[in-house]
Amino acid sequence: MVRRRIPIRDHAAEQSLFFRRGLVAIGIVVFFFSLLLFNMYYLQIVQFEDYQTRSNTNRIKVRPVAPNRGLIFDRNGKLLAENRTVFNLDIIPEQVDDLPALINKLEQYVTLSDGQITRFNRSVKHNRRFKPITLKRGLNEEEVAKLSVNQTRLPGVTIDGRLARHYPYDNILTHLMGYVARINKRDAEKIAASGESANYAATRDIGKIGIEKYHESLLHGNVGYERVEVNNKGRVLRSLDLDAPTPGKNITLNIDVDMQQIASELLDKFKGAVVVLDAKTGGVMTLVSNPTYSANAFVNGISTSDYSYLLNAKDRPLINRATQGQYPPASTIKPHIGLLGLDRDIITETTRMYDQGSYKLTNVSHVWRDHLKTGHGWVNLTKSIEVSCDTFFYDLAYRLGIDSINEFMTNFGFGDYTGIDLYEESDGNMPSRGWKKARFNQPWYIGDTIPVGIGQSYWTVTPLQLADSIVTLVNNGDRYVPQIIRGHMEGDDQIIYDKKTLPPLTVNNPANYEVVLDAMYGTLNRKHGTGTRAFRNTDYVAAGKTGTAQLISIGEDDEYVEEEVAVHLRDNAMFVGYAPYENPEIVIAITLENAGHGGARAAPIARKIMDYYFEHYDRDGKYHMKLAQHGDNNGGA
Repeated sequence: MVRRRIPIRDHAAEQSLFFRRGLVAIGIVVFFFSLLLFNMYYLQIVQFEDYQTRSNTNRIKVRPVAPNRGLIFDRNGKLLAENRTVFNLDIIPEQVDDLPALINKLEQYVTLSDGQITRFNRSVKHNRRFKPITLKRGLNEEEVAKLSVNQTRLPGVTIDGRLARHYPYDNILTHLMGYVARINKRDAEKIAASGESANYAATRDIGKIGIEKYHESLLHGNVGYERVEVNNKGRVLRSLDLDAPTPGKNITLNIDVDMQQIASELLDKFKGAVVVLDAKTGGVMTLVSNPTYSANAFVNGISTSDYSYLLNAKDRPLINRATQGQYPPASTIKPHIGLLGLDRDIITETTRMYDQGSYKLTNVSHVWRDHLKTGHGWVNLTKSIEVSCDTFFYDLAYRLGIDSINEFMTNFGFGDYTGIDLYEESDGNMPSRGWKKARFNQPWYIGDTIPVGIGQSYWTVTPLQLADSIVTLVNNGDRYVPQIIRGHMEGDDQIIYDKKTLPPLTVNNPANYEVVLDAMYGTLNRKHGTGTRAFRNTDYVAAGKTGTAQLISIGEDDEYVEEEVAVHLRDNAMFVGYAPYENPEIVIAITLENAGHGGARAAPIARKIMDYYFEHYDRDGKYHMKLAQHGDNNGGA
């Protein structure tokens, strides 16, 4: 048997080795613990503010809050545009197991179009599922009631109430008020280009046309901000605080909505326009274009079929005829031509000529006819305006020449924009040699000048330009910019804007204004005046000028028989006027398409509008409730 030797342990060595290993282990633990303490100090003390900011950024979100849009009132305080609570049908997709089935079920309670369903499905794909998505806007009372009663059976369905624009007088004011509608891509690009993107961050609608668009900066207001706490999925848990938005400013217009309503009713059977201006300031008291359309239909989104109908309608309801319609001014500009003749000493107040019913130049075969086949006999300027003699003005235009006429009428404002606070305005056409050369590549002939003397040929104007020119006449050349807006509210104070002026029309002898104004007086008040019948027995004294704009040429030996002419080619009826004669307060211009004679059709409408004014306004222009109003004071046409 072999015996192994057992080594004797060196306890001292073992203790020394254990001690060294223990020190190393303790050192490692101390090192890592110190590192942990340092990191805790660094994160919690040194970088505390940085990480707290990052945490709050993830936990707290700042949401923009849209301002309430400013209200719009007429000159007498009647509400024209308000913000009403509307109810929308919203769905939260994550709370719905079967969206198509839910939509089918909802059709039992509300009317849904294919377009609404398509837009909803498209929105579901591009939004987070916990966010409510609108299926239908503008629920009526019956739909709200049905949904409210059955809400427990419709998981994920909510009824959302919010403010939306509403126009109590609707289509009566559409062409001047305009409307607001959803911000589209083009609007967003314009907002970005103007540097206003932040201010429109929460805004859904914007002014599209009319006053709503022109005065958008006043009406919109300034965005506010709300801080909310959200979870890691972005769902709002609670609101922390709010910096309230600043509402848009309430604005007041020069418009008298009752007068606007009366003019609309009188224009109902005609295509055309009525413009009434304050003779002392140029303020727009009435601006009507017919046919018209509903502004409220656009606020909640008009259907494609309805918009297509408006766009393609033969009567062109989308056109504002008062500011965009371009018509031959006809005899309404005879006072203007007469003033020019006096100013250039081509004629005097006593200059006479014999009207035999036609006008002919030497060595020219063409004959220009007077509207009265037998002529008016001996006439001067005053009588020619009163009875609307064409022959006198054929000769006057020939003697003046197109260059002189163009220069003077351009200074009157014809052929240019008036500056009214609407983007929807045409400048008309004041013809000249250069214009014809550029337009037709033809020289100007003397035969082109002669009909310009009675407001025909290539001359076109808007009804607003006509009214504005009469304001200039009655103010002896002082020119004002027509303005729809009257002022705005600053707190409880109303700020009324000053009238806007343009360089005046200067003439050599201001006394000549009285000559043509007296002739306009005679047109409505003397025995043979073309507007006398319409203005009999008034409580005020008015002055004016009738006009009948010919749209087709009639042969020298032919007669114009209205019933034998296609409706769209019949004469336009025109009228311009003002009252009172001695101290003018209002000016009116009327155009009726294809309606016939101005004295028979347009003048009676002007009479009724003037009757309203003098029944409701004192001679200093202050409004009073003398007679019962048309429509109620809260709107509703």
